Amino acid sequence: MSIYNFKYTHFCYMNYVKSKNHSIIYVVLYIAINKKGGDFLKELFVKNVVNETTDFLDNNQRIKLKEILTEICIYYKIEKLEQSQKEEMQRNNEDILNRFISSKEIEGCSIKTLNYYKDNINKMFEKINLPICEITTETLRNYLSDYKSNSNAGMVTIDNMRRVLSSFFAWLENEDFIVKSPVRRIHKVKATKKVKETLTDENLEKLRDTCSNVRDLAILELLISTGMRVGELTKLNISDMNFQERSCIVLGKGNSEREVYFSAKSKMYIKKYLETRTDDNEALFVSLIKPYNRLGISGVEILIRNLGRQANINKVHPHKFRRTMATMAIDKGMPIEQVQKLLGHIKIDTTMEYAMVNQSNVKNSHRKYIT
Repeated sequence: MSIYNFKYTHFCYMNYVKSKNHSIIYVVLYIAINKKGGDFLKELFVKNVVNETTDFLDNNQRIKLKEILTEICIYYKIEKLEQSQKEEMQRNNEDILNRFISSKEIEGCSIKTLNYYKDNINKMFEKINLPICEITTETLRNYLSDYKSNSNAGMVTIDNMRRVLSSFFAWLENEDFIVKSPVRRIHKVKATKKVKETLTDENLEKLRDTCSNVRDLAILELLISTGMRVGELTKLNISDMNFQERSCIVLGKGNSEREVYFSAKSKMYIKKYLETRTDDNEALFVSLIKPYNRLGISGVEILIRNLGRQANINKVHPHKFRRTMATMAIDKGMPIEQVQKLLGHIKIDTTMEYAMVNQSNVKNSHRKYIT
């Protein structure tokens, strides 16, 4: 649809209210001042608005809508927004977004996080074709609601989008681009919390038996015993490993380093694997064929998924080992603060979400302390 500007007004949106007694959609235009304008643009504006309602209004409703708009537009001046103005608005929005991304980069956000911010905010700009200073709370609520309806996205996804927008508009407020963030009044989206599965001891043994080479066993044991992220595992170099202390330094989110510890079984398989290596790559894990490049995140994910399929275990992925390790540690009595340290979580609430306490332990504790 062409973009129109009601001069001297803040014409931001149209509110459609369906009458209970008539099959009519009344259009309420939020306009501030009366001024007469050109008939051609008024006719074009009415025509374009009516055409945009084809998907959800029948012919009689569109005829009535046209009559209402034609009558309302008599009292208002309508000017077509020139393409140059539209492009200037888009350039301004893009420039501000780039400044925001730069500030996040300085704060230490990863490339993946920066791209996630940029993608979500660009999607918002594409749907809400307004200057940043004219985006309201209602506009954003409608955007999130429409996105959920059209994409069939879950509540967790919608809340993640809300968090990105909240961060962006809070930054705009702090940098004095806007007076007040419109996301302040959009509260956290409530999502159903599902109990996520962990791998049982039997499943872990099946996965071990499925491994066809010592490298895969080494990766499996390292994930099980450390609970490290797959991205942390792929960044490891041979020089990072302290076999005497059975520990290594991993580079986590926000480029923060932390020490993690691996089992004796992990040490044994990693050493065996390194003895089979004939390359000079500094990476701890490399591909099995030449040119023996560093194993990437997708490579580890594919490997773990294939092992799960061969072992006939549903939904096996690297992150499941992280959750399994946290749950096992808590079940065996490790203090939650220490589990938090091992996993590299800033907030302990995040650790609690990862760790699913064994229900049989809850049952035994209830019998011990309550009944």
